[in-house]
Amino acid sequence: MTSQHGGVDRGHERSLGAKLTFAILHGVIVLIALWLAFGGFDWADPARAKVLAGCAVLYWLRHMVTLFVLMQRKVAISEALGLSAFMAIFELGILLLGAGVLSGTATPFGTWDWVGAALLLTGSYLNTGSELQRRAWKKLPSSKGRCYTGGLFAWSMHINYFGDTVLFTGWVLFAASPWALSIPLLMATMFVFYHIPPLDAYLADRYGDEFKAYAKRTAKFIPFIY
Repeated sequence: MTSQHGGVDRGHERSLGAKLTFAILHGVIVLIALWLAFGGFDWADPARAKVLAGCAVLYWLRHMVTLFVLMQRKVAISEALGLSAFMAIFELGILLLGAGVLSGTATPFGTWDWVGAALLLTGSYLNTGSELQRRAWKKLPSSKGRCYTGGLFAWSMHINYFGDTVLFTGWVLFAASPWALSIPLLMATMFVFYHIPPLDAYLADRYGDEFKAYAKRTAKFIPFIY
């Protein structure tokens, strides 16, 4: 059974060097975001720039937990570099968009920003919370060789991916630009059509009938819907 599925290596390995590289590169991106937001630049909407920099800090902290506590699979240096490039484009691009670089105007905070905050926190919980639940279950001796189907994963087979989509949707709402919503839409499309099918094939190979029964009774991505 190959460990290569969905563009990543599912084999277990610490790969500390690649993870440290990923963490440092992402940290540099966040520092640039903080510099842009708090460095005294004359943005049209400096308040939104600061909020979006705060989102980047929150995501980096959650990313550190994922990298060094939750993630057991191998991380290749190419994956670390590729995702770092995406994060740089996204985190800095969204910050500049929210700062009013294109619009040249400030958008007052309102209802949609509260919605964005709720989605950001909910998505963070769905992703990291579900992974923490699975990690605790995996440590039980009775869990060895079995597929985790409880906790938040009882609501969706890929609740962690769904959580990331919710999180990024909330994040881009702070940019106050309808164009930014294309990013979580693209993410959801990538999850559903690129990442999930090969991951499901890997899990079916690894867990057999237990996974197939789980897949039959559980939503694949969006709880109760799909």
